[in-house]
Amino acid sequence: MWGNLESFSDFFVTGDPMILGAQVSIALAMIAIVFVLTVFKKWGWLWREWLTTVDHKRVGIMYIIASILMLFRGGVDALLMRLQLAMPDSEFLHAEHYNQIFTTHGVIMILFMAMPLMFGLFNIAVPLQIGARDVAYPFLNALSFWLFFFGAMLFNVSFIIGGSPDAGWLAYPPLSELAHNPGVGQNFYIWGIQISGIGSLATGINFVVTILKMRAPGMKLMKMPMFTWSVLSSCLMILFAFPILTVTMALLFLDRFLGAHFFTLDAGGNPMMYINMIWMWGHPEVYIVVVPAFGIFSEVVATFSRKKLFGYSSMVFAMISIAVMSFFTWAHHFFTMGSGGDVNAFFAVSTMIIAIPTGVKIFNWLFTMFRGRIRFTTPMLWTIAFIPCFIVGGMTGVMLSVAPADFQFHNSYFLIAHFHQVLIGGVAFGYFAGLYYWWPKMFGFALHEGLGKWAFWFWNIGFYVCFMPQYFLGLDGMTRRLYTYDFDMGWGPLNMISTVGGFLMGVGFLFQVWQIAHSIKFHKRDKTGDFWDGRTLEWSIPSPAPLYNFATDPQVKDVDDWWETKQKLARGEKLPPKPALEPIHMPKNSAIPFIMSIFWFGAGFGLVWDWLWMAIPSLVGVAACMIARSFTYDDDYYIPVDEIKRTEEAAAALKGATT
Repeated sequence: MWGNLESFSDFFVTGDPMILGAQVSIALAMIAIVFVLTVFKKWGWLWREWLTTVDHKRVGIMYIIASILMLFRGGVDALLMRLQLAMPDSEFLHAEHYNQIFTTHGVIMILFMAMPLMFGLFNIAVPLQIGARDVAYPFLNALSFWLFFFGAMLFNVSFIIGGSPDAGWLAYPPLSELAHNPGVGQNFYIWGIQISGIGSLATGINFVVTILKMRAPGMKLMKMPMFTWSVLSSCLMILFAFPILTVTMALLFLDRFLGAHFFTLDAGGNPMMYINMIWMWGHPEVYIVVVPAFGIFSEVVATFSRKKLFGYSSMVFAMISIAVMSFFTWAHHFFTMGSGGDVNAFFAVSTMIIAIPTGVKIFNWLFTMFRGRIRFTTPMLWTIAFIPCFIVGGMTGVMLSVAPADFQFHNSYFLIAHFHQVLIGGVAFGYFAGLYYWWPKMFGFALHEGLGKWAFWFWNIGFYVCFMPQYFLGLDGMTRRLYTYDFDMGWGPLNMISTVGGFLMGVGFLFQVWQIAHSIKFHKRDKTGDFWDGRTLEWSIPSPAPLYNFATDPQVKDVDDWWETKQKLARGEKLPPKPALEPIHMPKNSAIPFIMSIFWFGAGFGLVWDWLWMAIPSLVGVAACMIARSFTYDDDYYIPVDEIKRTEEAAAALKGATT
């Protein structure tokens, strides 16, 4: 059973005080969670309300909680790297540990923080925006979350068991091949990403079908909210991009597990094939996570400017253009590979072209704000801060798209600064804006505005202090993935400034945690359901939304249908009577997604260690869960009219008490 382990230290990571501290902290946290659930008798509640739920709103909340935890883990990794680089010849981290940290930082932030936060907002907002009662496939939605969660846990457990991967966040061969990386860390990388990637692909399928088939009566495609358009664009990219990632990880695993040579120079393989394949997924992935942020900015700008979004049709065209063109720019990540002038010229031009629809969106947001009655709430502040940040990121991106110039910029800290400028300024700022914006709809209370603004300023000031010096470090010759440097390089002062900026962003995150804790204790209840005076359908129902979302199907006539409805009421116009209440068909909870994902975790863990005795029974368990699901016929129920009436009357009474 333990034949593959030569000693205890081969299984558990030992010898590093920081990792030992993490192991102890994780053990204590798990004991505390079990203790609290047992003392307060919450095991049944946890099982019924969360672990087996198929409600899109609860699934979205679980995605968001997981992403915040991953933001903490990835942020700590970032601060450890900045501490190591703050001064020349630092010995804070040894080389191997540093390599592991920058590898896990990149993977966690992109795949296990940005993606779940994005999926969480998908789940919270999209069904409500289109007037649906759930997603198209609630069971698959729950399975998607648990596959993501257990894939993320499989990746993260490498920190304390077996050792973290250290070949970089994209795991280029030959560094990720068995000859150069004989430990199990790279296997954790492959199977953590592989399992969570299956969940991501399933989410893409689910939301494409939901948006195309479950819109409220009257909501044509060109009447959809802009966030819903952005989700559709993102999910279409997922459908085409994530199968590439799945195949790439499978081929890399075959290289390591069966001695294949897809990506090794011996036996006819080629490492550049891997790099092409990983970036054929990786560059669309950048747009997969940033396009929904564009949709959030569109919703926020229109709401807090109290104006209809400028250039709706051009915004839709821009999003679809970005989705298509994102698949024709991947080679700009390796202009230096020697493909020749023609290939470099094609990808340089395609990279410049894709900047055009992004520029269109920037101008549309600015024109929406022009002469608007702007309210500087926290969602709006994050949106306004995004614009100059993303403009700088876009300008440096165009600089990188010039193939001859990229020979200077490539692999330098200039690239690091650009990458973070776009992904933090575009993705993180956007999802923070969305989190603040839809928080009242999720939980029925708003986050504290004062603490949110403290968090905003620490994040933004820290961001520029951290990453602006890195442009100059890159131009001065500092390459990425260095774990130390000499005094005579002259990089010390700028690295120290950058480290200070990183810690300022960390303070901003602490303010956000304080803000959430404070708001839970002293929350400002949203009794109206329309906390921000919103424009789209999600603000027409109580907060938090009832289980069934809408008591009757909304009839949509305009792009901002809820806003137009409120204007008609303000003018004294009578609205058509609502149809009579009818029993509402809803899906039942299911334990199968949770159990199946545990089996997937077992299969992944077994394959990491080459334990077929664990992997094969676990895969059999996965198949058994699929068979059990196919023979499950009692998987739905109806909410009776009396229960719907009680829920609606309670919401109306609460709203009436505030007017």
